[in-house]
Amino acid sequence: MEAYLNIEEIIGLALKKGVDAIHPGYGFLAENPEFAQKCVDSGLEFIGPTAEMMEKLGDKIKSKRVAHKVGVATIPGVDKPIRSDKEAVSLARECGYPIMLKASAGGGWGMRIVRDETELLQEFHSARNEARKAFGSDEIFIEKYLENPKHIEVQILGDNYGNIVHLYERDCSIQRRHQKVIEFSPALALSREKRDAICADGVKIAQAVNYRSAGTVEFLLDGEGNHYFIEMNPRIQVEHTVSEMVTGIDIVQSQILIAQGYKLKSKEIGLPSQRAVKVRGYSIQCRVTTENPSKNFAPDTGKIDVYRTGSGFGIRLDGGNGYTGSIISPYYDSLLVPDALAGLQCGGVY
Repeated sequence: MEAYLNIEEIIGLALKKGVDAIHPGYGFLAENPEFAQKCVDSGLEFIGPTAEMMEKLGDKIKSKRVAHKVGVATIPGVDKPIRSDKEAVSLARECGYPIMLKASAGGGWGMRIVRDETELLQEFHSARNEARKAFGSDEIFIEKYLENPKHIEVQILGDNYGNIVHLYERDCSIQRRHQKVIEFSPALALSREKRDAICADGVKIAQAVNYRSAGTVEFLLDGEGNHYFIEMNPRIQVEHTVSEMVTGIDIVQSQILIAQGYKLKSKEIGLPSQRAVKVRGYSIQCRVTTENPSKNFAPDTGKIDVYRTGSGFGIRLDGGNGYTGSIISPYYDSLLVPDALAGLQCGGVY
């Protein structure tokens, strides 16, 4: 994980190579306000939101406070980091079991379901260690755990002039160990009214900080149809390809154009209003990873002797380390390639 987090080395290499901008991709530094600010201080354009925006939205606790200010519902919980074992026990009792432990700094790492007090401290220490390794921060907070929710996220694009649109939603409910495995759009669990409400709340969160570049606002949908804001990822995500396939909008290209100063309504980006965003058909993405089923699907390493992928009309492969002869090391994420499949249906536009 250290290579993902070495700010000075990355900036130093960029300056040495004479580049003028850094796109942080999916890496953990993509959500790091210190990295974003140091890019700017070094004369480099950071292709993403500002450090100030990240400070307000990249941290799950702070982003929940933003949601409260604009009237967007959040999952009941305790909106402050846990400082000690004693405080963990006290706050968990206050929230009521079952609870979810979450890392303030980021995604699936550092998340643990705790159903009773006997397992709390072990899971708390495990979550802190995992979060520290992944994000450089071991801040953990508590939320009430929702049983079998739908995980819906809204893709956002904003420019430097206060213009923000959503690119509709993705369903990311199929997960293992709180890591997304399959994502698709449109979300089959949503009525038109609920889709409009969730997307509107996603824009409302982004507008609260005058957000720029690409970002994803994430919600949980309970069995009664209530949706709750859980976090905003102030970066591009692996599953952005799902939204690109159904909207025809190149999100990464849009990020770069926004960083160059173009408005959403410019002919280069071509999004004069929300009505310009249309969804056609459907798309599904599967994440291909190196995992060992005999070891509870733990990340695996070694040489890939045989590698064959799908191909054909409507199939998109964002290739990474997956090819015949590739050596998979234990030092990076086990994700080899996101594989997206798109299909069209008559009248499938909204």
